[in-house]
Amino acid sequence: MKHYIGAASPMRAQFEPKAGYQAEHFSWAFEAGVGTITLNRPERKNPLTFDSYAELRDLFRALSFATDVKSIVVTGAGGNFCSGGDVHEIIGPLTQMKMPELLEFTRMTGDLVKAIRHCPQPIVGAIDGVCAGAGAMIALACDLRYGSPATKTAFLFTRVGLAGADMGACALLPRVIGQGRASELLFTGRAMTAQEGHAWGFFNALHESDALLGAATAVARDLAEGPSFAHGMTKTMLSQEWSMTIDQAIEAEAQAQAICMQTEDFKRAYEAFSAKRKPAFQGD
Repeated sequence: MKHYIGAASPMRAQFEPKAGYQAEHFSWAFEAGVGTITLNRPERKNPLTFDSYAELRDLFRALSFATDVKSIVVTGAGGNFCSGGDVHEIIGPLTQMKMPELLEFTRMTGDLVKAIRHCPQPIVGAIDGVCAGAGAMIALACDLRYGSPATKTAFLFTRVGLAGADMGACALLPRVIGQGRASELLFTGRAMTAQEGHAWGFFNALHESDALLGAATAVARDLAEGPSFAHGMTKTMLSQEWSMTIDQAIEAEAQAQAICMQTEDFKRAYEAFSAKRKPAFQGD
């Protein structure tokens, strides 16, 4: 969950802000509590490289300790989200590697999904155009996803002779769209249309391409203005309860909610309700 670390806390130095982060292999912007990651190799439909995988993994890990970032938007430049691993910079070299190196690579790509899922802030995907391979997995790992009518999402691992079981696809995708639909996409590698994705629950909503990023950012800004500690708790429980029985989940939520009831944000909400005004949450 997202922990609040006050300015006077002796631990504050361990929780560095990320407003001024300088990304090397993608773009990073920060405004009003919202961090925006833009995959920006538009001439190639924003493919990933060994370096961008690693930097994304490290950034999402670091965002767990960022006191200023309350929500995150992930998007792509040039009308596309991400075409997956770069054919020449990743797939070509992989064909020359031995098992130990291959396993290091596949673990690194999986670590990116783990970092996204473990990052306590809500993560909103603004997904336009091509969303394929590892790009589809980044989108799937987001908490909320918004697409456009032009979005085509393909888990195309089988098209390159690999299993559909990649970066957690066989665990995450059935939970989002159902076992049968996930099986079809992972076996065939065919593209899921935007309309299918919306109907199946992959996308929360569709927006025209020119309005997509603005709509996703508006959602992220609303989340950033909310109770960030409680949002982190919600994300934690959504993940942990996959492996719980109903009784275990109910007890875990009882404990989680009791913790949230000790926050100042809970008191602020009550005081704002009594005064008939909007609460100003601070995350503590």
